[in-house]
Amino acid sequence: MFMTTGGLNRSHAIQGILTATTHTMLRSEKPDQFELFDDLFDEAKQALMKQAQAAGADGLIEVRFNTEVVQMNVAPKFLVVHGYGTAVKFPK
Repeated sequence: MFMTTGGLNRSHAIQGILTATTHTMLRSEKPDQFELFDDLFDEAKQALMKQAQAAGADGLIEVRFNTEVVQMNVAPKFLVVHGYGTAVKFPK
């Protein structure tokens, strides 16, 4: 299983587009803990790989991540990472 942000110069069949979203709440006593994004990226990558394996894919190409800080009106901030990519399978 592999994951790449680029394309693939090899024949392959597209299995589908996969998405994963992870989030965590920032505590009010430490509202600027943006290093927590690192763990969220890892969680999103693992979730994408798990979905790809379940779909019978050989890997993921064109993987992208979006980050977001969500502020609710009366609630604390949330850090959110959205990951998506194309699952592919190699012909035998």
